[in-house]
Amino acid sequence: MKSAAMPPVSLQDILNQIPDYDANALPVAKAQEIIAQFVVPIHAVEKLNLRQALGRVLADNIISGINVPAHDNSAMDGYALRGQDLPSAQSKRFRVAGTAFAGHAYQREIGQDECVRIMTGAVMPDGCDTVIPQELIALHDEQTIDIPTLIVRPGDNRRMKGEDLAQGKTALLKGKILKPADLGLLASLGIGEVAVQRRLRVAFFSTGDELRSLGETLDDGCVYDSNRYTLHAMLTRLGCEIIDMGVVKDDPASLEASFRNACENADVIITSGGVSAGAADYTKQMMAQIGDVAFWNIKMRPGRSMVFGKIESNGKSAYLFGLPGNPVAVMVTFYFLARHALFILMGASAPPLPVIRVNSTMAIRKRPGRTEYQRGILASQANGELGVSITGAQGSGILRSMSEANCMIVLHEEQNNVAVGDKIEVLLFDGFI
Repeated sequence: MKSAAMPPVSLQDILNQIPDYDANALPVAKAQEIIAQFVVPIHAVEKLNLRQALGRVLADNIISGINVPAHDNSAMDGYALRGQDLPSAQSKRFRVAGTAFAGHAYQREIGQDECVRIMTGAVMPDGCDTVIPQELIALHDEQTIDIPTLIVRPGDNRRMKGEDLAQGKTALLKGKILKPADLGLLASLGIGEVAVQRRLRVAFFSTGDELRSLGETLDDGCVYDSNRYTLHAMLTRLGCEIIDMGVVKDDPASLEASFRNACENADVIITSGGVSAGAADYTKQMMAQIGDVAFWNIKMRPGRSMVFGKIESNGKSAYLFGLPGNPVAVMVTFYFLARHALFILMGASAPPLPVIRVNSTMAIRKRPGRTEYQRGILASQANGELGVSITGAQGSGILRSMSEANCMIVLHEEQNNVAVGDKIEVLLFDGFI
């Protein structure tokens, strides 16, 4: 059963608070703001073994119950001694009192000008606070070593008790998407099971009489449906539970049945196609009948036509993102408008986007008044600096451009044409797509 909490206000209440709101010319930043205000995280938790928790969203803060490490220990193989005994003016000879192995504490305290041979990770012997790396000493015989002057300082090469994590301190924050290092950190605290948010359930389908699924005959005027495959991949990367509802024909009865079915089985519905002004585009009409919806023409390219809202059916509700039909527009609207909302719904702290500013290696046409997302190739130039160029034709149906690109060039609403050498904003695909 779904457990999404109802928002305190309707979508229309939020829209009423937006100065100069224009449903036919909404800036990207305003669209992002409205979506973020309206969506409410789901609240359902399950416990998983660490090996199953990779990529899941942490449901509670993790407080360290122990010190890591539990004792002062050596950061390398060498010889442990008292820092106050280090030579200052000339080399000095030390007697080797014994050996300390990892997992076996050295039991006696050393005296002046004594040292203990120590292995990486071994507990520091009582009285010792410094480790000389073994490659820096001169072995006199099995019982004595010579240490040169000024090679280390008192306290060097010692890991302090609780240096990694101190008992009672916060190790991981609620909302973190668990990565391999996080699982290792939990294991270092002796935690074998962790509470995570349940997966966000997302139903999606494509609309259009011209669409054919893979394996079907491609009739004249028809195209294979690529959007469901990019959506499936993008949702999989986010760790969602996915419900693929296939292709839905352009007729009101089929659309309403699909919307209601999706609404009753998912937290979020994502559609592609059927949101423009075309005669067969019934999506907006259907959404208006069964939900609280804003109809947007967003000032962006690609992806001008997009619908967002919340629909209800038989006492259940789901957020809805009605994306355009063109393949590149689907990906751009997903990444720049839907993605952050999905993180919020998952209860996740959305990772910051990897944005850098680099030189454009070519002139790029751009008119003010809309945000443009152009597919780019970031590469090192002859002078060693990074530069970016577009992949070629930027039509919203050219999916090849997304495959060839390694970044997105973000040209903001107020920007004009870009000249060679101008600094422009680039969003790296690595870690994003």
